[in-house]
Amino acid sequence: MKSTTVDRHIGLLNLAKTLSFIVVFVAGVVVGMTASSQINRYFVSQTKLYFYNNMNNHFSNVQIPNHASRNCTSKMNLTNRLPDMELFWRASMVPKRTEFPFKRVPKVAFMFLTRGPLPMIPLWERFFEGHREYFSIYVHALPGFELNVSTDSVFYESQIPSKMVRWGTVALADAERRLLANALLDFSNQRFILLSESCIPIYNFRTVYKYLINSDHSFVDSYDDPSRYGRGRYNRNMMPDITLQQWRKGSQWFELSRELAVNIVADIRYYTIFRKYCKPSCYPDEHYIQTFLNMFYGSLNANRSVTWVDWSMGGPHPATLEAGNITQGFIQRLRNNGTECRYNSEKTSVCYLFARKFAPSALEPLLNLTSKVMEY
Repeated sequence: MKSTTVDRHIGLLNLAKTLSFIVVFVAGVVVGMTASSQINRYFVSQTKLYFYNNMNNHFSNVQIPNHASRNCTSKMNLTNRLPDMELFWRASMVPKRTEFPFKRVPKVAFMFLTRGPLPMIPLWERFFEGHREYFSIYVHALPGFELNVSTDSVFYESQIPSKMVRWGTVALADAERRLLANALLDFSNQRFILLSESCIPIYNFRTVYKYLINSDHSFVDSYDDPSRYGRGRYNRNMMPDITLQQWRKGSQWFELSRELAVNIVADIRYYTIFRKYCKPSCYPDEHYIQTFLNMFYGSLNANRSVTWVDWSMGGPHPATLEAGNITQGFIQRLRNNGTECRYNSEKTSVCYLFARKFAPSALEPLLNLTSKVMEY
């Protein structure tokens, strides 16, 4: 009997201990949760305070964009040294909305690929005069060169960050894509023409603008050359992505619509193949865009250049035109040289809008003929 009573007391004591442990545990949990809540509330309040203070400081220094920035004009970005891959990524973005949130005037981007000075600037300034809202200018020169023009020149702040270019290497094609990418950042640019320091316009701005803006096609010289200077430059390691039947050659002096410019800048697959396998005596500037368009966008290309050059002397480079070559009759023959081509499926005698290769000495006689012959 005594044993039973003792056992009962021991059981009650153990139960009391267990209940006490549970009460203490629950109380601890409640206190811990309360303390944690207070701590979290403190840190959240401090985080919000830090965030709002910093955001206020940030926005106090931000200026409301003006009309020019709403127009997505990227002149302010020309000095930004973005890595090429980031630049090409930004330039290849295409908005899904067809409407623009601003009044868009389609522009022609004039892209100058040059080693250094632009001796024909006085001629170009005369050509551009009175048409500022219809064009943009981009200059890619060798690193270290600075284009020195007055602040009221149309070429002022037109120079883009550049890299070393060695003619005949893939670096030349890199420079062309760099120019395209910078020009694509301005959503108003609709057409893109590649020019050199020795190029001149042989028609006035109004004629050139209408010809390019209203064209259904781009103007890239692209043809099948069966000789060693064409097919002979093909590397069989490009197969199966690029076949010999798709391989094309042409002048590097192209003119592109915005659609094709975006696709060229966005391309990684085929450009990587050219970078790897098209090396001297293969020249990417004469083959990459020409082959790429032939493979995917042949129907959008006129398969001709709008830049005239004189190859009558033969050799790897066109003839250079000096002061003595510049006459009224010569310029008139460039404008109406007896050839016919197709423009928007119709025959026309206006096949060339620009010409090269003019020496600096040709500037003065050209200026004397602008109003009389070239009508600007």
